[in-house]
Formats: sequence, C-alpha cells, structure tokens
Amino acid sequence: MDEYGVATDNTTVHMNKLLPASVDVVWEYLTQSDKRATWLASGDMGLHVGGPADLCFNFKNLTSETTPERFLPYESNHRQHGHVTACEPPYLLSFTWNERDGRSSEVRFELKAQGDKTLLTLTHSRLPNRKEMVSVSSGWHIHLGILEDRLNQQQPRQFWATHARLEAEYEKRIPATF
Repeated sequence: MDEYGVATDNTTVHMNKLLPASVDVVWEYLTQSDKRATWLASGDMGLHVGGPADLCFNFKNLTSETTPERFLPYESNHRQHGHVTACEPPYLLSFTWNERDGRSSEVRFELKAQGDKTLLTLTHSRLPNRKEMVSVSSGWHIHLGILEDRLNQQQPRQFWATHARLEAEYEKRIPATF
C-alpha cells in the first residue's frame, strides 16, 4: 500500500493508513477529545448527524520544534468549527472541516478491520484549490503518522520537519490540472 495520498479529482484527496490497533481503539482516537489531541486536535465531537465537530489545534503539544512563521497563527488554540455529516460507530465518521462564510470542505474517515490492525481510509473533499489540496495532503499524512506512532507507543515523529518534506513531495504528486 502506497503511504502517500492521491488526488482523485480537482477537489478531493484520498489516503489509506494501516494502523496497529483494533477498529474500536482507532475509533476512540478519532472521537475522544483527549485521545484525538495527541495526534490532531482536541474538541467536542457530537457522534450524531448535525452534532458539533469542533477542533482546537495546539501544535505546541504535538512537537517540540519551532513553528514556521507562516503557521504561527495556528500554533496554539487555533479553532475551527464543523458539523458531523455521517456517523456509524465504529466504522464511519464524516464532518465538515473549517466552516466559514458558508463554505467548508468535508473529512470522511472509514475504518475496516484487517486482522488485529485497522485500515483507515481518509477522504478530504470539496477543497477549493490545488494549493489547499497540497497543504491538507501533507498535513493529514503527518497527522496520521503521529497517530500511528501514538498507537505504537512510540515518541511521535517531528511535525514541522516532516510536514515540510511532505509538502514538497505532494507538490510534485498532485496534478496541476485534471
């Protein structure tokens, strides 16, 4: 399985990650604020259609690295609001991402048991442009890598150094046009 996500059209990125835990454990890391905060962001997640999908990013808690200047606005207590669009515990969770000005993209997590592991399929759709596709692809890639590290009970990989490398790679991988 290729560890890199792919653009499936000009607004959607899709990636798979085989994680070293059961579906139930991965579900907890998606839906419980304290566990989600260890790899992505804390916040309320109403596990029903229409429920809140509030995320509070604190990159200072994910890495000891210095935050690059362009990401300083997101370094601590960066909040974004969305709503749950689908929820079928423990196999499917979908929510709007960063609702603002009547616009949002959508994130969908699908979980499937693979023996004692879980195949997580992430689809981020309705992205407004290629620049955003590159950014979210590299972001999801490193966040899912940190989730894998947490599940393996390992020290998480460095966020910003890995993100920069991944962003350069996705810049090459995501087509300019479809």
